Amino acid sequence: MKRWTIARRNAPRSSGPRLNQWKSTRSNHVENQDRVVRRAQVVAKGRQLIRWSAIGIGLALAGWGVVVGVQRSGPLLQRLLEIKAVTVEGVHQIGKQELVDRLALKPGTPLHHIVTTAMKERVESHPWVKEAVVTRVPFHELRISVVERKPAAIVHAGSENFLSDEDGHVLARLGQDDNAMLPMVTGLDSRELLRGDADVRHAVKSGVELARLVGQSIDGRLQVNAANPASLVASVRGVQFQFGEDAVSHQWERFQRIKPSLKTVMFDGHGRGGNEIDLRYENRVIVRERG
Repeated sequence: MKRWTIARRNAPRSSGPRLNQWKSTRSNHVENQDRVVRRAQVVAKGRQLIRWSAIGIGLALAGWGVVVGVQRSGPLLQRLLEIKAVTVEGVHQIGKQELVDRLALKPGTPLHHIVTTAMKERVESHPWVKEAVVTRVPFHELRISVVERKPAAIVHAGSENFLSDEDGHVLARLGQDDNAMLPMVTGLDSRELLRGDADVRHAVKSGVELARLVGQSIDGRLQVNAANPASLVASVRGVQFQFGEDAVSHQWERFQRIKPSLKTVMFDGHGRGGNEIDLRYENRVIVRERG
């Protein structure tokens, strides 16, 4: 009995080694997971790098392709958009070819090379063109639409006659030629007229306006002396009118109101009776006889 008891006391314990084995297994599992995560991150970065590299190479190839395409397609595009027709609309006094020549287009000029504002300025430099619109019509047409100036008066300046529109813009130099169907404005300086002086143009405009007003009630060609723009002198059928600085339309209306009572004024072209009418003073109409 005594030996058996001693043997039980000295028996070895086996619980310790089991705990150490469980901890080692768990640590290995965590390390494996970390390695998997790191490997996945490396693979993702590699794929991203490959993707961006591919995009960069693609863009470079596309840019190169565009450059080569433009270089090779340039002549073809130019031929496809070459101007083959120039149409001109709205002309009556001007020759169409005159305006086409002003564009100075070179053979083979493509439509997309045209700067319409520059072409507009060239067309409007023609003395008969008041306004112009230049448009590009796909794929081969350049269209010019113009508004012409209209002859409105003959301006006798210096020793020459000039054809003018209603704004005092010189349309042509006539020399000694005349047009009796248009009113005549005299007393102006030819250099100032050609230069486009504002006072000279205003005088011509007033003469044209007078001709329109007078022509509504009196037949015959009106002649306006505009040597003094502030005091125009107009003559028609032997009767002379003097106008002041006020609007000529108001002064002419004043004369029209009292005209029925002016029995001595004869528009017979011979100047008999009262043949000078002064409208320079407000609310007054003075009738004089010229000897």
